[in-house]
Amino acid sequence: MPKLLRGLLLGATLLATPALAAKAPSPQARLDAFASGLGYHITVVDNKTMGNGCPETPLRAICFRADLDLTPPKTVPEGDWAIYASFISALLPVQSDTFDVTHINGDLYKLSPKPGAMLQPGKTYRLGLMAQAHLFSPYFLIPNAYVAADGLKPRVIAASRATIDKDTGQEVLPFVTPLTDEANLATQHPTDKTQWLTPERLYDQTTARATTAPAPEFAILPTPLKAQHLAGPAIDLNKGIVLRTALPVQDVAAALKASGLKTAKGGVPVTVTLTQGAPESYHIEAKNGAVTITAADSAGAAYALASLGQQAAYEHGRLKPLVVDDAPRFGFRGLHLDLARNFESKGHILSVIDEMARYKLNRLHLHLGDDEGWRLQIPVLPELTEIGAKRCHDPEENTCLLPQLGAGPDNAPGVNGYLSRADYIDILKAAKARHIEVIPSFDMPGHSRAAVRSMEARYRRLMAAGKPLEASQYRLQDPQDTTVYRSIQNYDDNTLNICLPSTYAFIDTVMESIKAMHDEAGLPLRIYHIGTDETAGAWTGSPACQKLMADEHIDIHQLGARFITRVSDILGEKGIEPAGWSDGMGSVDPKDMPKKVQSNSWGGLFGGGVADAYRQANQGWDVVMSTPEVLYLDMPQAADGHERGYDWASRQTDLYKVFAFMPENLGANASVMTTAQSQGATIADTTPLTPGHRIAGMQGQLWSETVRSDAVADYMLFPRTLAVAERAWHRGDWEPDYVPGKSYSFGDGSVPADKLNADWQDFQAKLVPELRHLDAVGIGYRLPVPGAHIVDGKLEANSPIAGLAIQYRVGQGAWKTYADPVAVNGPVSVRTLSPSGKRVGRMVTVAP
Repeated sequence: MPKLLRGLLLGATLLATPALAAKAPSPQARLDAFASGLGYHITVVDNKTMGNGCPETPLRAICFRADLDLTPPKTVPEGDWAIYASFISALLPVQSDTFDVTHINGDLYKLSPKPGAMLQPGKTYRLGLMAQAHLFSPYFLIPNAYVAADGLKPRVIAASRATIDKDTGQEVLPFVTPLTDEANLATQHPTDKTQWLTPERLYDQTTARATTAPAPEFAILPTPLKAQHLAGPAIDLNKGIVLRTALPVQDVAAALKASGLKTAKGGVPVTVTLTQGAPESYHIEAKNGAVTITAADSAGAAYALASLGQQAAYEHGRLKPLVVDDAPRFGFRGLHLDLARNFESKGHILSVIDEMARYKLNRLHLHLGDDEGWRLQIPVLPELTEIGAKRCHDPEENTCLLPQLGAGPDNAPGVNGYLSRADYIDILKAAKARHIEVIPSFDMPGHSRAAVRSMEARYRRLMAAGKPLEASQYRLQDPQDTTVYRSIQNYDDNTLNICLPSTYAFIDTVMESIKAMHDEAGLPLRIYHIGTDETAGAWTGSPACQKLMADEHIDIHQLGARFITRVSDILGEKGIEPAGWSDGMGSVDPKDMPKKVQSNSWGGLFGGGVADAYRQANQGWDVVMSTPEVLYLDMPQAADGHERGYDWASRQTDLYKVFAFMPENLGANASVMTTAQSQGATIADTTPLTPGHRIAGMQGQLWSETVRSDAVADYMLFPRTLAVAERAWHRGDWEPDYVPGKSYSFGDGSVPADKLNADWQDFQAKLVPELRHLDAVGIGYRLPVPGAHIVDGKLEANSPIAGLAIQYRVGQGAWKTYADPVAVNGPVSVRTLSPSGKRVGRMVTVAP
């Protein structure tokens, strides 16, 4: 046979052989390709829908509308598959010819192709989303939707991932259309007067707050009680110091290291001694070539070194003779970190502790357990972290929790994780060395889904092992409970059954474990925060609760109070004081509680929170102001469609608002603060403080629903935490004295604007050196957006933090430093620059 013919026949044979034909992609490969290529995009249409499918209810008759566009690639999975996506608000029924949309639990939804639906590659399928809620920020929309099918590995939809902005280093959501339609998106209710803080409006706002003042003599932050310079030659601290003290070295070692003061043979003598005085107070006297510090305790000595280091840095090491007398306004100056919703790394917690010590904050409230996660290892109950610290695609939750808040299907690091026992002890030791008390919390009885599901996994494991008594020992659910309820966060199974003895056995065991960690670290567990959040409607169908109510002659509304008093008794037996959020604590009869009780007051200033705070203070409780309008640092820092944060309490919690807070005269805040709808209002003092009672302290809170990285945590915490520290330590001379029964209204002149703004300018001048410090230690604080406008062809710009450099560019030209009004043509972009010159803030654009 000729070679040519033989070759043609062989080729034809090969082409005809099925085994050698092009191999079809595997089911996993098809799903992978689909997740990689699926178009996924959300556009917020409006926040003002009335009717058109938006039901009218007693609380709300207005909805948001958004469009979810899905565009399949050429490869589509076969068989049963679904998209899983998170939506914070409870969606109304979605009308679609192609997809069935089902609520799973919490914020997780399932989008399944309808039977017989055939997705056409390249065709966009639009799902109209609606909820009785609002979408004022793109960050209400959650990333990391994913595709899953039985027997296959789920995959995150690539187009739904967040990305990192190359200029700011912050997370952005490219799958969300930018919010630009102010008329339809900035507000919802007709009475809402909020306007987006455009560069032009910000310019005017910044100008109105500005005053002309010389640079301050002192840069100690928080501001000391008294400080003055003395006559005489400067003291050269650049050559180092020699520390002389009888205090244990560990009491001041961390403060000395953080102060920037270097020890050196032959350096300036710095003598530290203890004397009688108010707790944490100190006195510094620097003259005649030496520094003398007297303090009431080790904490005061550490704070004195921090203040000395700040002032020395401000004067470039050439310290003018001075005297400083200082003492804190409050004994409780706190910061709350939510590790439960999204995890925060041990390293980041330690860095926050360092900054807390620098700014004289002394309480770290760690929120370690909630619906979305349990974040502390309890060795005797391993499921709490083996299950409760993970989120992945496991509908039965045998290996992990459901992936709420965009956690993704594969237990991704960052948002998932936990503190090992050793990690927690390290944190406690670091806090102790910096005179910070740690207050742990696992929210109970509501917000407890991670604990509930973990203990159900434990129950199943032990039942399968033939150990029914051990299985039920720590069970948190009544198996015969028929109650149907839904929490604010849309969970139907997130509440402990507080009528079961096993619930209290669980709490006792957890407390013993945590107490042992504190004892090992040498930082005793003095306060435990119970949480006290409840879920309306829980327990009504529980036989265990029905029996308990009958036995004790109480009704269902008294169960929550009974739980709090019972847990307080457990704590009391261990020498631990109870704390909780004010609403839950308000249900308890003070006579049933220990003498020492802490209540974190989180009622709204304009919604009865003032009366609640004063009422509980009058009971003799330690009331810690945790006011959401001002002190919830997860609220957005500007009313702006580009800013991150929940906004149910405040559309704009900027640095100035935190600085201007008046924690000892709560009603007076109405003079300078508007409601969440930007309206002036009146706060009446209906429940005055009685003589001998006062507010015990204040605390900033960072809840983490929209905080998915340590970098985002930095952005939300700093520099606002410095304003929290300022108000917790120092009372401004512009704060009016508390007058029982006095009412305040917006703009009534009760707070002298000239004094407030002069103090604000002084604070900003002290802040810039601290931003330089934060740059040096790697804290990615928020750089403000500049104010800017173009008038008569000239760009005028200012920074909400005076002293920060501003850059501008015309079109896509080079960035230039802004100094004075400059002639420009066309739109101009502006941004602020960090003192280090290495970081920039978010860019905004202004046009003539």
